[in-house]
Amino acid sequence: MAGTPDSDRRTRIRGQIWKEGQKVDGFSLDGISDRLHCADTLIWADLDCPSHDDLIALAKELDLDSVAIEDTIAAAERVKTVNYRDYTFMTVYAITAAPTGDDTNPPTGDAARSDQHSPYTQRAKSFVLHRISIFVKQNALITVRMTPGFDISVVTQRWAEIGGEQYGIGALLHGLLDVVVDGHFDAVQRLDNDIEDLEALLFDESVAARTLQRRTYDLRKDLVLLRRVVVPMREVIAAIQRHRYENEAPPELDPHFSDLYDHALRAAEWTESLRDMITTVFETTLSLADARLNTVMKKLTGWAAIIAVPTAITGFYGQNVSFPFFQTTTGFMVSSVLIAVTVIALYTTFKRRDWL
Repeated sequence: MAGTPDSDRRTRIRGQIWKEGQKVDGFSLDGISDRLHCADTLIWADLDCPSHDDLIALAKELDLDSVAIEDTIAAAERVKTVNYRDYTFMTVYAITAAPTGDDTNPPTGDAARSDQHSPYTQRAKSFVLHRISIFVKQNALITVRMTPGFDISVVTQRWAEIGGEQYGIGALLHGLLDVVVDGHFDAVQRLDNDIEDLEALLFDESVAARTLQRRTYDLRKDLVLLRRVVVPMREVIAAIQRHRYENEAPPELDPHFSDLYDHALRAAEWTESLRDMITTVFETTLSLADARLNTVMKKLTGWAAIIAVPTAITGFYGQNVSFPFFQTTTGFMVSSVLIAVTVIALYTTFKRRDWL
């Protein structure tokens, strides 16, 4: 594979050309249009952090609609697929694990700054979203990534494993989307594990309720962000399948795309079940907080009732009027016994009812 990085800018353009299933040495973005109509040729190009001039050059080279270019550079874009007159445009999001504090190779320099503050990269607690714009035109697959962070070599390895160049442009597209959907599965699995860990802490008295509420809120935010990119993928893959049928594409890849659609469907259904789980956790947290409050109130009420007994009896014997056993030792003994018997009776009753 040949690459042509530009040392003066962050842009990196690389790609590969296959002719009759064999790799062709050398790659140039300028020569793509000359090979679009070659039936025995397959083309892939990847633009990493392209500048505006790079995108303009790409649009001229492939005769792309300005609307598709605008969608590529838009600050926020949903997952979708659009069929133009002679090419298809797609927007998908690859997901990678969020870097941890002990990451030995964190991004540095311009890459780190662009990755942290770019509108094209969305971050959650446990994962990072990387937007990929895809152009499919005849025998060419063009990927555009506005920020670094996603390792495109994983896709090329997947192509090498399945021998994708032997099955045409559909195999390249399938390999790319397969890597994306696998990333979705990994993110859903991590979020599922986080929710299970949170469930294990629900009945741990040593964990503060505020901590549980904060973690639940963070997981709900992550899940909302994840659903926005996972759920629409099934529609994207379904549209690709319909387009393949309409254009009578070779049927060898039909089972692979059906399997890919099944994976996307399962990931979407999994996110829906996670939404139910996190809702249950949130409601359980509130219910446990109410239950703890009720327990505290019962204990306070029980002890208040017990304390009220000696207060009432000593207050009665503290009256400044004459009554039986007034100012006598017998009166003191009677009041003390009455206090002790009543307090013990109340304590035993409340303890039996689990109020204390």
